[in-house]
Amino acid sequence: MDALPVSELTGLEYASSKQAKDMDGNLQSVMHACGHDVHVVSLLIAAETLLHARKSWTGTIVFLFQPAEEAGDGASGMVRDGLYDPDRHRCPIPDIVLGQHVGPIPAGVVASKAGTVMNSSDSFFVTIFGRGGHGSMPHRCIDPVVIAAHIIVRLQTVVSRETPPDDTAVITVGSIHAGEKENVIPDRALLKINIRASVEKVRKQLLDAVHRIIVAECSEGNCEKPPTIEHTLSLPVTYNEPSIHARLKPGLKEYFGDKFLDGEKGALASEDVSILATSVDRPYYFWFFGGMDETKWNKFATAGQLDKIPVNHSPYFAPAIRPTLQTGGDGLAVATLTYLLQKPDK
Repeated sequence: MDALPVSELTGLEYASSKQAKDMDGNLQSVMHACGHDVHVVSLLIAAETLLHARKSWTGTIVFLFQPAEEAGDGASGMVRDGLYDPDRHRCPIPDIVLGQHVGPIPAGVVASKAGTVMNSSDSFFVTIFGRGGHGSMPHRCIDPVVIAAHIIVRLQTVVSRETPPDDTAVITVGSIHAGEKENVIPDRALLKINIRASVEKVRKQLLDAVHRIIVAECSEGNCEKPPTIEHTLSLPVTYNEPSIHARLKPGLKEYFGDKFLDGEKGALASEDVSILATSVDRPYYFWFFGGMDETKWNKFATAGQLDKIPVNHSPYFAPAIRPTLQTGGDGLAVATLTYLLQKPDK
C-alpha cells in the first residue's frame, strides 16, 4: 500500500522486485520508500496491544488503514466515499484522530510538538493559451513561452517580497512544456506549480498570489483566452493544537523517557491525515518516530554526515525492523491510552 515508483537499491533480502503501472499506464519499479509498510505493521501491533489491555480502558477505537497518502487524496477520498456515513461504512465520528509517520531519525525515538508539524502543499496544472506560428513572424503570434517566463519570474517575488520572512513559504515551478521545434512558436504552454507554507494564513496568501499573477500576466500578454488553473493537490498544514499536545505529552514522555523529543522542528513535507478529523470538526494529533539504526546514525553523526542518511523516498530508505516496529506500535497504543484514561484540564 502506498508504494512509490522507485527502484529499490537497499540490497536487503526482502527488497522489492515488484512492478506496477503508473497513472499513464507505464510499468514502473515500485518499493516502500516512505515506510507505509512500517505504518501498517505498527497499527497491527497497536491493535494487539490494546486488545490485550482491554480491561483497562473503555470506549471505541477505530484502526484505520488509510491508502493513497502519497497521491495526497487518500484521506479526502475516504471521506468522500462515506467513511462517516452511518448507512455506508458505519465508522463512528471520532473524538480525536491519531496519526504518525516513520522518518530518518534514530530508531526508538518519538518526536512531536505543539504547533505546525508539517507544511501545507498545493499543486497546480496551468495552461497558457497563445497563438502559434512561424518563428520568423513573431508579430503575428502570441508567444506563450514568453508569457510563461514572465509568470515564473514574477512568482519568485511572492516569497521574497510578499510573505513574512519568519514563516515558511515555497513556490516551485517544477515543470514547463511548450512546443517541439525551435522555429515554431507554440499555441500553448503548460506549467506545473507547487506551493508550500507553514501556516494557513500564508498558504492562502500564496494561493491568491499564484492565481493573481498567472491571470494578470496572461492578460498583459494578450492571450487568446484566459488560462486554465487546475488545482491538482490540496494538503493542509498539519498543526497540533497546544491543548491536545499538553494532554498527550505526559503519557508519551513517561513511556519513552529521553527518547521522546518535544519541540523538534517540524517537517517541510506534507500529510493528509488531518482531513480525517477536520472534515467532521474534530481534533487530531500527529508525531514522528525514528527508523534509522542507532549505530548507523551515530556513525553518520560522528563523521558530520547526517545529510547523507537515506531519507524517505530514497531508493536506499530501509527502516530498521527493530526497534522501529515496536516503537511505532507502542507510540499509537500509549497515545490512545493516554487520551482515553487522562482527564483533560479544565
